[in-house]
Amino acid sequence: MSETAPAAVKKPSRNEELKTAIPTLAGNLAATLNDPAALCFSADDEQFMKFHGIYQQDDRDLRKAGKHYIWMIRGRIPGGVLSSKQYLVYDRLATTFGNQTLRITSRQSFQFHGVVKSGLGPLMKQLNEAMMDTLAACGDVNRNVMAPPAPARNGLQADVLADAHRISLALMPKTKAYHSIWVEGVQLDLDAPENKDFVDPLYGQTYLPRKFKAALAIQPVNDVDIFTNCLGYIAIEEDGKLTGYNLTVGGGLGRSHGNEETYPRIADVIGFLTPDQLIEISQNVLKIHRDFGDRTNRKHARLKYVLEEKGAAWFRQELETRLGYRLADAKPYRFEKQGDHFGWDTAADGTRFLGLYVEAGRVKDKDGYRLKAALVAIAQRFGPEFRLTPSQNIIIAHIAAADQAAVTQVLADHGIPVAGQATAIRRASMACPSMPTCGLGLAESERYLPTLMTHIEGLLAEVGLADEEIIIRMTGCPNGCARPYMAEIGLVGKGPGRYQLYLGGNEACTRLNRLYKDVVKDPELVDELRPLLTRYAKERVGGERFGDWVARAVWTTTTAATN
Repeated sequence: MSETAPAAVKKPSRNEELKTAIPTLAGNLAATLNDPAALCFSADDEQFMKFHGIYQQDDRDLRKAGKHYIWMIRGRIPGGVLSSKQYLVYDRLATTFGNQTLRITSRQSFQFHGVVKSGLGPLMKQLNEAMMDTLAACGDVNRNVMAPPAPARNGLQADVLADAHRISLALMPKTKAYHSIWVEGVQLDLDAPENKDFVDPLYGQTYLPRKFKAALAIQPVNDVDIFTNCLGYIAIEEDGKLTGYNLTVGGGLGRSHGNEETYPRIADVIGFLTPDQLIEISQNVLKIHRDFGDRTNRKHARLKYVLEEKGAAWFRQELETRLGYRLADAKPYRFEKQGDHFGWDTAADGTRFLGLYVEAGRVKDKDGYRLKAALVAIAQRFGPEFRLTPSQNIIIAHIAAADQAAVTQVLADHGIPVAGQATAIRRASMACPSMPTCGLGLAESERYLPTLMTHIEGLLAEVGLADEEIIIRMTGCPNGCARPYMAEIGLVGKGPGRYQLYLGGNEACTRLNRLYKDVVKDPELVDELRPLLTRYAKERVGGERFGDWVARAVWTTTTAATN
């Protein structure tokens, strides 16, 4: 009787081989950076660059004339909070080395776009000289840690923001390559014993199988989309004090077209912890991803797949075994809505703060709407704090009450209204950058969304819903950077001018939507939505949201997407 042949051992992905060979993450980055004849970095070094917060791209609008290489650089800004001094550095670097704009990300950071190779080194060096960095803003590590952006109305907000900073520092990789390349401008000696045998004390030699995302939320506002993160903490308040957090694990939205083994997933609630347990638990959740994530198939390498396949009960047991103690059961919680505050309001300390809508997250000057110049003027004159939101907007905080009118006037002088900044549906929209800079983009997103929103606003007026808020999010590919799978209407690029249409997320962003139609051409999007919005206007019950109406009236009759 023959024995059963052993199962074939899957080969690690190319990224795993790279990390194993050069665990310092240095690659040949410094050598290429200092070589004026080199037009770009090698494919292998592109992967190392991501750990340093940098993506190599090209302007896809210019590809017919050959590749025009440019770089995108993403900052590490825990909780999205910057001082005026820090903000002015970002603005200056975008003006000097970038494309004259700053892009607010969906993880409360800034991205520089359009940086040419000769400007890459100076930008990075000057950013670090200003005591800011881009380390771990990308790559197979923990990314920028999110936190509620609104200024404190009680002591809870300040504590949660401080915890976001603690987590960010605790989950940072320890490689010396970042400082060597971008501050000192020299190639790290890979043959030196301390570099050749380097093993990160938290991440190990090969870091994580894929990216890792963490966020903290304060109920009832789910402004960080907490359930879309690998690791999440829901603040629990008692008598105005932070008593601890409910732990969530295993969220993530990225997927691939035509691959049913990839899918969006919302996180599981695992248990309750006290603030003193926060760092130990954060590090051990990350280690479970490190140890159990798929290192052979990067499309299947996120922590969400570990949770989906092994289960929340298994994860809790594994975590408690590593901790050496049991977690308490999760406390009751409730999320009611997501989104940002717009207009003026008052913080707990009596100072004023202002929420500003930023269309598609792009801070720029254009056609009499000079947001970039206005923010610089406000930073220089009033010295406020700037807070980037997970919905790609900005909050100007710590404004003295006596200066409120003057700030409003500065904005007005630059063509920016404070009242009536945009329609409700436009304020609730998001888009990823996609074309022309993102190499993964299949369809337009940021450049198309404003036009589409104008058409949808017209449609809402047509069916009697002119003031209605509907959460609409668009991405140029299925990776989901603008979190379209949580939206009431999600649009996901499938090819040039073609989108998947998802429907049925809820106001609190605690429910995944579903694929309603697999392919809709961009000229047909409004016509596709017209009968749905017409029915919604007639059939809604009370103040029922569009996403809830879809779940009640459409999901019950539609079981599969149509072509």
